[in-house]
Amino acid sequence: MSEFELKFEVPADCRDRLEAALQRGHWTATRLQADYFDTPDGRLARDGLSLRVRKEGRRWVQTLKAAGPSQVERLEHEVALQAPPRGQGPSVDPGLHADTPAGELLKRCLQPDGAPHGAALPPLQNRYRIDVSRQTRELRVPGGGLVELAFDEGCIRAGEREQPLCEIELELKRGPREAVLKIARRWAVQHGLWLNVISKGQRGERLARGAAHGPVVKAHPPGRGRPRNGDAEVRAVVGACLDQILPNASEVGQGRYNEDHVHQLRVGIRRLRTALRELGPLSPAVKPEWEAPLSRVFQALGEFRDRDTVLKAVQPQLASAGAPPIDMPEPGKVADPARVIQDTGFQTTLLELIEFSVAAPSDAGPAGTPKATREAAGRRIRKLHRQVVRDGKRFTKLDITSQHRVRKRLKRLRYLAEFVAPLFGEGAVEDYLAHLRPAQDALGLHNDDAVALAHYREAAARDPRAWFAIGWLSARSELTALHCRKALKVVAEAPRFWKK
Repeated sequence: MSEFELKFEVPADCRDRLEAALQRGHWTATRLQADYFDTPDGRLARDGLSLRVRKEGRRWVQTLKAAGPSQVERLEHEVALQAPPRGQGPSVDPGLHADTPAGELLKRCLQPDGAPHGAALPPLQNRYRIDVSRQTRELRVPGGGLVELAFDEGCIRAGEREQPLCEIELELKRGPREAVLKIARRWAVQHGLWLNVISKGQRGERLARGAAHGPVVKAHPPGRGRPRNGDAEVRAVVGACLDQILPNASEVGQGRYNEDHVHQLRVGIRRLRTALRELGPLSPAVKPEWEAPLSRVFQALGEFRDRDTVLKAVQPQLASAGAPPIDMPEPGKVADPARVIQDTGFQTTLLELIEFSVAAPSDAGPAGTPKATREAAGRRIRKLHRQVVRDGKRFTKLDITSQHRVRKRLKRLRYLAEFVAPLFGEGAVEDYLAHLRPAQDALGLHNDDAVALAHYREAAARDPRAWFAIGWLSARSELTALHCRKALKVVAEAPRFWKK
């Protein structure tokens, strides 16, 4: 069994309004107390599994959850239990989930390949407890669909550590997935909710370890269910981009993140924008209005990264070169990344993109067959490649804005090639990408210097000592531009996989 569920954080200033809206219909209140179990070395958490025993009012249930095909879908298996003897805490039995998809994953986790036959399972211990008051309401949708809305308030406890919880869950009980997403968009707009794909179990596991935040999530290729037509291809690529965006955005939105979360979130958004721009014409369901909110968030996070990452990297190099210390201007209007993520326009766009990625593809559109998809993708790659090669030959003569445009095109070229690699052959595409990587590194360094140079020019109006940095960065910029031109020549020599 699988569940399709969306989780949202409830801002403190929206809490009372949301509860009042929930209680306008028929609702029930329940106290939920859940104990989560794992091995001493955290095997289940590492494999994306959670195993809990929960008291739901007077009912006891053991539940196993495992990662599903997307960030909003999970495998789930639930078994009713007898109440433990009075005075005793709950115990857990992994065998209750045998012969289920989630249970097979649990078995492989506890008894990996190579383990001696008949070896005892590793012990499971109670790692943390989640105690919440839940208010539940069922929402019926046209066509017989049913969505459960659950508002949870409480806390997670792991030893002496404690973390508050205030979230709302929308779970599909019956009907099409679009039912959940349509309701989610309405509630998100009305009550300022924002998506958080980090489960209660994941938060509890981090609290138990004393971790400040979760891992940074990097890009992965779309699922391999090929061949696909154009519409199916675009939906698969968008889904893969969301798998990178949603967990990183959740960390940033909570205010528990580091600079790598912001960086990988921007990478995910850039990849998504590339997919919509270069492959979007292959699907009639792509909406042009998705671009504006994605662009706004990307730019706002970029301003944060410029100060938080680029300047930190350049300043030690300047100090080694003998630059005097200077007082950089205050950040000014650089937006708080958490606020940027929580923006309602961005959140509703994410929900529409999720709906697009999970909906069934159609045969409509200009690339209704895998062959037509390959040909259309090849034309887009060929155009980008020609533009990069053309501008690479005259790179040192371009102004900084045009040089930055070359870098953006090179990134789009790389992402597009990665997206469609299975259509042309993984090996041939990887050979091509190997020719792109030196140029990407060279242009990245050149761009970072340009960003730093702009900040030091701004600082020079207040502190003349900044002119040392301006001179040093300007001289290095001439050298890095030459390196970029040389690396772009390698791109021109790359084998054209789309011609095979």
